[in-house]
Formats: sequence, structure tokens, C-alpha cells
Amino acid sequence: MNKAQIATIVAAIVLFSGLYFGFDTKPSKQQAIEKSRSLQGESTSFQSLLEDATAHLTPAQTAQVTELQKQLDASGSEQEKIQLLKKLSGLWYDFGQMPVAGGFAEQVAELENADSSWSVAGGTFFNGLMANQDPIVRQYCAKHAVKAFESAASLAPEKVEHRVNLALVYAENPPPDNPMQAVLMLRDLETKHPESASVYNALGRLAIKTGQWQKAIERLEKSWSLENKNPNTPCLLARAYEGAGNATKATEWAERCKDR
Repeated sequence: MNKAQIATIVAAIVLFSGLYFGFDTKPSKQQAIEKSRSLQGESTSFQSLLEDATAHLTPAQTAQVTELQKQLDASGSEQEKIQLLKKLSGLWYDFGQMPVAGGFAEQVAELENADSSWSVAGGTFFNGLMANQDPIVRQYCAKHAVKAFESAASLAPEKVEHRVNLALVYAENPPPDNPMQAVLMLRDLETKHPESASVYNALGRLAIKTGQWQKAIERLEKSWSLENKNPNTPCLLARAYEGAGNATKATEWAERCKDR
């Protein structure tokens, strides 16, 4: 589970390998799921994602999942159930199936009801959002990431990171009726928390996303001056300087990125 705790990492993991080059080789069970979803126009559910992902497992992976699921079904205490759900989430994370890993992490959070648990779930769903191109799966991940980070923020309102992460979800999946929501949230957080490195890191990410290289550099340098232990900042600065055409600085920060 600890791999999923890096809530703001921009992962690049391919989750669903559903490209079959012009002919259909999908298992009949998966075909039925997709046909049913298409005909009924229903939203993606955790169960449908789990079934789709299971269809792509190797026999060895299926055996691992089946064994943990058996233990979960036979678990006798809530604490035992939580530990097994964490193991299932970690296993699916290792398989690269972020939406499913997030679903199990969400079940953990619902039982523990701690801001750290909701943050883990939100970070896992955010990684699934970043890695997916399927609009239905992306919407599922975004919706559940928002729920998770809102829950974390309500339980620990003093931790600005939860609201920063929520803004990053909106940046990646802007609400149609408020496309500037992420920017407005981060600007508000900057006003209220001018010494928060995570706020400037997020603002730097947004500037990179929109090609505003100099603005990204200023924000990320500010973040680094406030906190020089964040492992993501050097990597972001390397990208920003590369975009700005400063190869020397880009190389310098890229080296720091490698060391972290």
C-alpha cells in the first residue's frame, strides 16, 4: 500500500491493454460486460472494473488474487479485513490496475475513516486518472479521487496538502461548468498559505501543463526555497527549464531528480 501513498505523483502506467489490432480476441465474459454497459449506457462501477481487470490477469496473478479474496471472505475481524484489503490494493497496484487498487483502498478508508487512508485512496485514483485514456474510466477515477480528498480534508482541515491534491484532480479533469476551478482553488490556497511548498509545486505543475515555462520556474523555485526535500520538485524544474530552452539548468535539475 505504501506505494500508493505518493498522492501527487504523475504516474504513466498503462492500465487496460484493450487494443486488439482490428480483431476481437476478448474473453466472452468481458465481451458481455462491455456489451451490457454499451447497451444500457450505465456508468462504470467498481465491480465492472474488477471483472474487466481480472480478465487481463495471468494465471499466476489470478491465483494470488483468488487466495487473498478467500482470506478476505473468511476474515473474522474488522482489523483483519482492513489488512487484507490493503494487501489486495497493493497487489492490484503492482499489476498496474490503479482504478481497482483505488477501489480496495477506498474500502480501507471507509473502515478506518482516517485522513491518511482517504489520501491513499485519492492518490491511487489520481494515478488511475492520469494513466487512463478511456473517458468512462477517467470519470470514475476523478469522481472517486474528489470524494477521497474531500473526505481527507474534512477530517484534517489543517493539512493543506489534501486541498492541493483535490485541486490537482480538478486540473486533470476540469468540471465542464467551472474549467478554472483548479486555478481558483490554488490561488485561494496561495493567499491563505503563502509558506506552503505544496501549493507552489501544484501551481508549477499547472504552469507546465499550459506551457507557461517562466511562471512554472518561478513557482517551483519558490517551492524549493520553502522545502528542499520534496522529491518531485527537481524533476518538475528540469521539465520547466527544458521547456524554457535553458539546457544547462535543465540538466542540473535532472541530475538532482535522479538522486531522489
